[in-house]
Amino acid sequence: MSNTLQKIKEQIHNQNIEFIDLKVTDLHGRLHHLTLPYSDSVLEKLMEEGVGFDGSSYGFQKVENSDMIMKPDLQTALLDPFREAKTISFFTRVFNTDEHNTPYEFDLRNMAEKAEQLLRKYKIADQTMWGPEFEFYIFSSVRYSSQAQYSFYEIESEEGSYQNGYHIANPLDAYDDFRDEATRLLMQSNISIKYHHHEVGNLGQQEIETNFDTLLPSADKIILSKYILHNLAKQHDLALTFMPKPVYQQAGSGLHLHHYLMADGRNAFYGKGAYANLNQNAMYYIGGVLKHAAALCALTNPSTNSYKRLVPGVEAPTAINFGQANRASCVRIPRYIRDRAKTRFEYRPPDATANPYLALTAIFMAGLDGIINKIDPIKEGYGPYEAEEFDPAIEMHYLPFSLNSALDALHNDYQFLLRDGIFNESIIQHWIDVKSKEFNAISNWPNPIEYSMYFNL
Repeated sequence: MSNTLQKIKEQIHNQNIEFIDLKVTDLHGRLHHLTLPYSDSVLEKLMEEGVGFDGSSYGFQKVENSDMIMKPDLQTALLDPFREAKTISFFTRVFNTDEHNTPYEFDLRNMAEKAEQLLRKYKIADQTMWGPEFEFYIFSSVRYSSQAQYSFYEIESEEGSYQNGYHIANPLDAYDDFRDEATRLLMQSNISIKYHHHEVGNLGQQEIETNFDTLLPSADKIILSKYILHNLAKQHDLALTFMPKPVYQQAGSGLHLHHYLMADGRNAFYGKGAYANLNQNAMYYIGGVLKHAAALCALTNPSTNSYKRLVPGVEAPTAINFGQANRASCVRIPRYIRDRAKTRFEYRPPDATANPYLALTAIFMAGLDGIINKIDPIKEGYGPYEAEEFDPAIEMHYLPFSLNSALDALHNDYQFLLRDGIFNESIIQHWIDVKSKEFNAISNWPNPIEYSMYFNL
């Protein structure tokens, strides 16, 4: 018996655990789970045999070939804070149902782990480091419905009596106690928190920023953080949303990702005296991310609502370029960083409708492509630009303005994702097909604002 398994079994007995919960996300990033009553042999049996499930319901496989197996990843053991019965929770690995239970090629957690290992193969670094910023809204209540005869949404908020909510203090900040409680739960779940505060949106926009971790744990923690925040809101009878643009003329919510590489325990992006103290590999990495930014949007901003956030003039990134402290750029390099260990850039387009396993892996693959192919962002015309008001005489490249455009960009630029078999053409095409159907379905619905503009025309 492995030391990890033995320690988990001791924890189970010491805390009188009654159930084991297996968690896995579908292709879209929505969390699913399956629960088993605990017995002395159940963990060993799970590790050996796993639990069968229908992969087609998760968006993984076609229906005629959908039987799959999930097994717990023991490194992710956690006491679930929202179950009445004491329950230990695990993220899972996904396997085929062949004779040897071979790993499923597109287990998204496995993809993320395999991608990070390419750093050592190409002798670039050892690890990727990610620091997500969670932006979200909290409302008192929300009602919405879409039927053939009517369509509406209605939001109620305790806030809204001020113009700019950025770091607003209580009593105007109605949810600082909620963020305290959320932070406590997140930290108890091994998610290290940097800080929390009220964000710009004056109808209840919040931010919680986490500290750095490697690729797979970071993606896991994004899923787990959303799980904790949604469940805590439900306990408080509140409506919490990570929608990128839930309210017209309010600030949108992103999932900004602070990012750098590590080699031999040191920051592999640091270059003293260079622009923003970023060395040549860091610049090539940024060049790769910007070169593929339009295609990345199909994975980092995969909802139609995403593109209601990515518009000019509302502190959202729209320009495919980089600069220091420039919030209109895709890549912002924090100007306040002085510590070489924290030298990094912030990738600003993503939002939390993304599946983080796909999104973080794709961003990394773009950066890796930049280093391998020496894509210089300055020579490519991506900056640096320090002002948010750009010179109109300079030709700019912009992010896609719709999900459909982002899917077209991915269709035309996906070769960088295929390196070393991390992605393949079938999963990329499957993603494009699924998201194209989603775009077309939403596009066919009349919008209430269209009644205001065209009903009496």
